[in-house]
Amino acid sequence: MIEARHLRVLRAVAATGSFSAAARELGCTQPAVSQQMKALEHSAGTPLLIRTGREMRLTQAGEALVRHAAGILAGLTAAEEEVAAIAGLRAGRVRLVSFPSGSSTLVPTALAAMREDHPGTRVSLVEAEPPRSVEMLREGDCDVALAFRYGATVAESDAWDDLVVRPLLTDRLVGLVPEGHRLAEADRLGMAELAEESWIAGCPRCRRHLVEVCESAGFTPRIDFATDDYPAVVGLVGAGLGVAVLPELAVESVRPRGARTVALEPAVRREVVALTLPDLARVPAVSAMLDRLERAAAR
Repeated sequence: MIEARHLRVLRAVAATGSFSAAARELGCTQPAVSQQMKALEHSAGTPLLIRTGREMRLTQAGEALVRHAAGILAGLTAAEEEVAAIAGLRAGRVRLVSFPSGSSTLVPTALAAMREDHPGTRVSLVEAEPPRSVEMLREGDCDVALAFRYGATVAESDAWDDLVVRPLLTDRLVGLVPEGHRLAEADRLGMAELAEESWIAGCPRCRRHLVEVCESAGFTPRIDFATDDYPAVVGLVGAGLGVAVLPELAVESVRPRGARTVALEPAVRREVVALTLPDLARVPAVSAMLDRLERAAAR
């Protein structure tokens, strides 16, 4: 019989490439990892790893088992959490992953409400941008992923087909220009009016979307600076080094010193959602977290 603890060890070995690195990640000893891998190979009835010096490679059977491990472990987690909540053994836990502007705006309100309503529930938070956050959800490394997408294209909709999607809000993008800029006092502006400007771009996905929006307006932006850090984007604009387009959530999380926000026309928006797996959506603590995120977005 294949045990869940053995699958977790196999995933760690596959991810790190060695028993010693897996032991460090799991907080146990290298002999313990080796022993559990031997037990797993015995249960599977076939080798799962090929040892070449200090390196480890998965066999075909090992690759298959790692591929199925995420779904198996997610299902087990859902079962454990639901049974524990029903039996009154513990209130549960939620592992949340969010993109940075969501972490500084929606998440604090939701976590505060969660702690007030369910003080026994443990909630952890790490940051990652989509699509990495969505990958973490599918790999079993989190229970709820806060994500966003620009326009619900067929490809993007299909990418979330296997997930529970809880819509939270529509986040409008705004233009960001230095205070002394010729368009700083404008009520609204079109992207084409910024065609000759030096641009400051955000995360890789936001950067791709910026180029698409500018090209649809008839020009290709000259991106002189690129950073994943929203405060850095605002700081660069405030210093007069260029213009930018940011989601309103991102602007809310930063004091835009030296910079002005201007509405864009036509409006450019992104959809912000909370994602989870169907099995996890039935876990009481996960369901409660989704509800708190939805309430925080409605304020």
